[in-house]
Amino acid sequence: MTAQLPKIEYSGPELCRLTACEAVELLKKGEVKPSELLEASLARIEQVEPKVNAVVTVCADRARQATQLLEDRKRGFGDGPGWLAGLPIGIKDLSHVSGVKTTFGTKGFADFIAKENDPLVDRLENNGGIIVGKTNTPEQGAGGNTFNEVFGMTRNPWDIRKNAGGSSGGAAVSLATGEVWLSHGSDLAGSLRTPAAYCSVVGLRPSPGRAGGGPAAAMFQNVGVQGPMARNIADTALFLDAMAGYDPRQPLSIEPPAEPFQKAVHEAESRVRIAWAPTLNGFAPIEAEIETVMRSALEKAERSGATVEEACPALSELEATYITIRALTWECGPGRLPEEIQRHHKATLAENIELGRNLTTRQIVDAERNRSVLYNSCREFLLDFDVLATAVVGLEPGPVEEEFPRSVAGIETRSYVDWLKFSFLSTATTLPALSMPAGFTKSGMPVGIQLIGPPRGEAKLLAVARAVEDAVGLAGLTPIDPR
Repeated sequence: MTAQLPKIEYSGPELCRLTACEAVELLKKGEVKPSELLEASLARIEQVEPKVNAVVTVCADRARQATQLLEDRKRGFGDGPGWLAGLPIGIKDLSHVSGVKTTFGTKGFADFIAKENDPLVDRLENNGGIIVGKTNTPEQGAGGNTFNEVFGMTRNPWDIRKNAGGSSGGAAVSLATGEVWLSHGSDLAGSLRTPAAYCSVVGLRPSPGRAGGGPAAAMFQNVGVQGPMARNIADTALFLDAMAGYDPRQPLSIEPPAEPFQKAVHEAESRVRIAWAPTLNGFAPIEAEIETVMRSALEKAERSGATVEEACPALSELEATYITIRALTWECGPGRLPEEIQRHHKATLAENIELGRNLTTRQIVDAERNRSVLYNSCREFLLDFDVLATAVVGLEPGPVEEEFPRSVAGIETRSYVDWLKFSFLSTATTLPALSMPAGFTKSGMPVGIQLIGPPRGEAKLLAVARAVEDAVGLAGLTPIDPR
């Protein structure tokens, strides 16, 4: 038996309790103004931030100017713009927002003000997103616990003594507490997925190019991606629709699909085919309670019409492949920053950069070849299933002061990324993956389940996730007051 749901309390503005889809519908009908939602968001931020430290830079004046422009436009031309229609959102503090501080969580950029938007931020604003603030991240986005020397630690709202995961920890907490309706994140080693699992929200790692591309200094890298976070699957699809699109400034970006992702969610059916590999065939350890919670969620999906079969694709050389492409990414990005910036880097980040610098040509070539083998293994495997279900992480959140757990299920971790091994497969193969709520531990902490979809299969992935969400019945638990 899984644990009972923890007691939920919420004392913020009622507007903040709306789902993103509900809020956007009201915006488009003219029943609520962008400025009303913005003031509700700012009020909630003021209310909860002292306890959680999630939205670390608030850009209220910039947001008020943007809402005024939208409201003036609506009076003059009718409909609100784009998918978001004036909805306040959060942006992770790794992406530039013009005129706003972007620190990357490192002291070397503590006072840096961006002159122009990241291309994805342009797209979101053009689609009616109102940026209310920047969310906290570990230094350069490196790590599964969100803390840095610029802003400090982000705390888990389900228990503020615990960590919120990383690196999109601020984004996840901003959603779980009702500070914003949608929050942007990014993912290299589960940075969208781990915080979602730890905060009982949804984090989607899309295919490379689906939500923009790599950073300006490494436009062709496809290991780290940006993506949406939300409180439920329908809101996640809405946010992905707002993110999707081609931009010549991002050469890996791709055109949006012919039909919106929201359509797949609205038409989702319960008869889905799920492959279930709780440990990825022994690749990563997992605490018994976490597996029990996930298994219970899938049993509920089965009772609703899903087919669940224990199966796993071959994962040849997955760990070595992932570690190599990850190290190469760090050397290509933070590893090329000026020394006056890098000298502030925490030890774990510096170690990853150094690993990238010492890679041999043979290691890089082997990793690229092995990615192809892994991709084809998963592609063929997913011809028989809609998704592969596995863990997001193998244990519940630890103390906020602990950078990473020293063991999982009694097995010692060898590095600060070793406990995030469930994230490796999607990243290495470019397959879309998401984390969604599956239940709670006996201590009252959230547990997520990871669903991995077929190549560029975000629509199918979201549809299956909606079917599981309906069966499990955890949508609507957030927002909450920090406990």
